[in-house]
Amino acid sequence: MHRLGGVGLAAFDRQRESQRSFAELSSELSKTQIDHLHNQLTQFRSALTHFASNHRDSIRKDPTFRHAFQQMCSSIGVDPLAGPRQGGWWAEMLGLGDWQHELGVQIVDVCVSTRERNGGVIELSELVRTVSKLRGVSESGVITEEDVIRSIKTLKPLGAGYEVIDVENGKKMVRNVVKELDEDQAVVLAEAQAENGRIVEETLVIRRGWTHERARTALDNMLLRDGLCWLDTQDELHGKAYWIPSAMRWDE
Repeated sequence: MHRLGGVGLAAFDRQRESQRSFAELSSELSKTQIDHLHNQLTQFRSALTHFASNHRDSIRKDPTFRHAFQQMCSSIGVDPLAGPRQGGWWAEMLGLGDWQHELGVQIVDVCVSTRERNGGVIELSELVRTVSKLRGVSESGVITEEDVIRSIKTLKPLGAGYEVIDVENGKKMVRNVVKELDEDQAVVLAEAQAENGRIVEETLVIRRGWTHERARTALDNMLLRDGLCWLDTQDELHGKAYWIPSAMRWDE
């Protein structure tokens, strides 16, 4: 019994020693892998810094180049337009963090100045045109819808309701007030865009199969509750029509 017990203790000691050896080897391998990864990240950072230094002006002023650059960064999990707290050295190197926030300020300026007219909902393409005029294309380069959408995301912490909304036929609207658009209102916006901003109950009844009560309720809510449209009580065809400024085509 004593000899068998001794063999058992020796085997246990050998197993414990093997486990310790494996643990040390694993720790050494992990350290080597971490050091290797650190070296790779250092080289990667150096390459990005060199790229940013050589192409900074193109990224800021050429929308096609900027889009390709953003796609490249997205594929590797880097946000080049994040603010200093989120982007750190990357935002500082490109100078695009401040650029994006400056664009956000101008977006707010346009949205606030047009809110009385459109009730806080503006078509994305109109917002892009207006902001581009405000910036001056020759000075700052072309502003794209993608630029505006990314900048609107930076406005979310303001809690002012800034959000890009998809309506039908690929159209996008920008809401800049703290209120939600329901599904019926999104349908009304889509139909109004097809009619250059004008909408009547009959359009919703014929094209969407709505009842007159549903169409009237949706339009009245947009008029009285949300202030998103104007009422024309002298419409030549129907006697009453609603005009939605955010769906109207304004002179550029």
